[in-house]
Amino acid sequence: MKQISYMRRINPKYIRIAGITAIILVVIMLIGGYVAYSKREVLLQKAISKAKAKAKRDYNLDVKIGSATFTGLSTVAFTDISVVPFQRDSLFSVKKFSVSVKILPMVFGNIKLADVILQDGHLNLTSIKGVKNFDFLFKKKKDTTQTGNKVDLSELSNNLINEVLYKIPDNLSLHNFLVSFVDDSTKVKMLASTALIKDGKLASTINVNDGDATWHIDGKMQPSDKDIDVHLYADGKKVELPFIEKKFKLKLNFDTISTKLSNVKHSDGETKIYSSWSVRNLLLNHPGLSVSDVVIPNGSIDANVFVGSNFVSLDSSSVIHLKKLTAKPYVKYTLNPVKIYEVKINTGWINAQDLFSSFPTGMFESLDGLQAAGRLNYSLNMLLNMAHLDDMIFNSTLQKDKDFRILKYGKVDLGKLNNTFVYTPYEKGKAMPPHTIGAGAPSFTPLEQISPNVRNAVMTAEDPSFYTNRGFVDESIRKSFITDIKEKRFKRGGSTISMQLIKNAFLSRNKTLSRKIEEILIVWLIENNRIMSKNRMLEVYFNIIEWGRGIYGIGDASRYYFGKAPSELTVGESIFLASIVPNPKAGLYAFQPDGTLRQGLHGYFNLIGRLMAKKGLTSPDSNAYGFYNVRLREGLRRTIAPIDTAVADSLMKQTDDDDGAGFNGVAPVFEEPKKPNFFQRLFGKKDTAEAKMEKKIEETNDAIKTRLKAEIEKVKADYKTRVDNVDTAGRTKKEIKAEKNRLKDEGKEKVKELKDRMP
Repeated sequence: MKQISYMRRINPKYIRIAGITAIILVVIMLIGGYVAYSKREVLLQKAISKAKAKAKRDYNLDVKIGSATFTGLSTVAFTDISVVPFQRDSLFSVKKFSVSVKILPMVFGNIKLADVILQDGHLNLTSIKGVKNFDFLFKKKKDTTQTGNKVDLSELSNNLINEVLYKIPDNLSLHNFLVSFVDDSTKVKMLASTALIKDGKLASTINVNDGDATWHIDGKMQPSDKDIDVHLYADGKKVELPFIEKKFKLKLNFDTISTKLSNVKHSDGETKIYSSWSVRNLLLNHPGLSVSDVVIPNGSIDANVFVGSNFVSLDSSSVIHLKKLTAKPYVKYTLNPVKIYEVKINTGWINAQDLFSSFPTGMFESLDGLQAAGRLNYSLNMLLNMAHLDDMIFNSTLQKDKDFRILKYGKVDLGKLNNTFVYTPYEKGKAMPPHTIGAGAPSFTPLEQISPNVRNAVMTAEDPSFYTNRGFVDESIRKSFITDIKEKRFKRGGSTISMQLIKNAFLSRNKTLSRKIEEILIVWLIENNRIMSKNRMLEVYFNIIEWGRGIYGIGDASRYYFGKAPSELTVGESIFLASIVPNPKAGLYAFQPDGTLRQGLHGYFNLIGRLMAKKGLTSPDSNAYGFYNVRLREGLRRTIAPIDTAVADSLMKQTDDDDGAGFNGVAPVFEEPKKPNFFQRLFGKKDTAEAKMEKKIEETNDAIKTRLKAEIEKVKADYKTRVDNVDTAGRTKKEIKAEKNRLKDEGKEKVKELKDRMP
């Protein structure tokens, strides 16, 4: 009643004025709409002229259009469109093209396609003798409005996604659209004979290379709702990409690949893209990956990509699925103010058999068929700040529970090295004469018959913590990464003696990613399950590694270089043998024609000798630890031709292995140290290259100890918390006590493992 009385109190005069105003506005809009409608052909032609001029001015493209006209309120039809870059092959042509836009989004400044009809089109990409007809895409435009502010990746990605989604029409009818690519060695043709989007569903047929294959892309296509789920597959065969194989030496094919976009959100300075990818029977073959085909029967990733103002990340809510194996990855790349790379992977506790059964076929042949019980947990934590490389964090850990054990070996018996076996070395894929490794073999030398000098020198140079580590030295691997990044090449390796042994005894010499990972897995299995004793590992190692061109085993090496048994080797001869482990084929380059050593090794002898003396493995020696007493066997001296010192040093520096095994991963050639001056000799001050290297080793060992002590305290605190918070629900006092004891024992074992890794 109050509202009615209020309405009655409004002056009718104002109501009439408001009504007249509304009518005038409607009339103005109708007149404007009529004028725009009647002038739209003129406006269209002006817009086309401006677009042609811009294409010519900014990109040097000659754009021609046979006809362009409105056929409806918001529909434009084109005929005979062509785009030709200046002095290049024709890039694009289409016979008929009709497009309509949605009115409402256009009012708010967004161009959203409603219907698209395309017939007889051709996108022609060419790259002949370095001349591309699409190189205009890579030219940077001058931006006079640029203020110097950094690009906000979150805004950029959100706008880009919306632009792409808005350009996918609600309804599409495409017939005979050809995409071709031609370069100096490759020719690819893909003809989309049909492609339809209707009622949110996509269906297409693509003819590849004039009938070589027929592909289909189909699924759900609702771009307005940011809901896309499409699949690519071929009729009666795999989807093959031979042009990738020609271009990148990568053989790649699959049954079906699917991609799904679930949602895109933009808020609080982040763009969040929720998507997933899956593939069935993916086959990969690349010389850098594996020597055989790698097949992934079923793999997928729920990929949640978050983009901030200065970073792109794969969020930890993402999940990788590989057969029975699941893992949660986290990857983040920060672009500014400095580049930062972060990678984390965590599987959680999983059945050990699920891990080994989920390996891609052809990836780790030695482990194929391995059966195990118990549970495993893998975690990786890597943080690299390019402004502080030396502070890189790298932790890679594979844990086992107390019930883990190997039930059955795979194709290779990991325990074979405990008995007499036949070792066949390979050189560039060619088998060398086999060697019998074991008691009774003529060239086999038992560990107790190898001079302690040799054992100590080689372990000091190659793996000082051999008897206490479990096959890996995390700090050494971390330092290797840092060095490789600084040098921008694989210069330094982190291989322990255990890793070198496994590589030689079980694996091929092919430099592939799969071989390296397989090496790491086998070392972990042998070391953490005590399949071999440390003494046996060292014994086999000395008897199978190469010591010179065609020289295998310490027995042959000792007789070849010095004409004596391994038990008779001096400290100097032992340090020389340690020096050639990284590059055994260059062993003879260390000698001059008179049988003496080249001066370039003087610093190395002092360095290794001093490290041995510090540990009580030899007596301190002011005369370079036997350097001047080493003499090559007289029968070999005549084979040594005079060679320039610089050339010899260069040959000795070249490592013979992808792992960069050896002291700091480089064959040990040092510049001749400067002689200390009078005051340095008087006070015993060191001013030599080897002294600096020695200090660096001490600093590294201190860093390892500090890191391990922190880890030990963390483990102790973690297990104390777990013991104090044991779940008591439904358990008897005896069961609770047993669980606490189990956790205490497990914690002690982990602390012991960490202490064993102390240098």
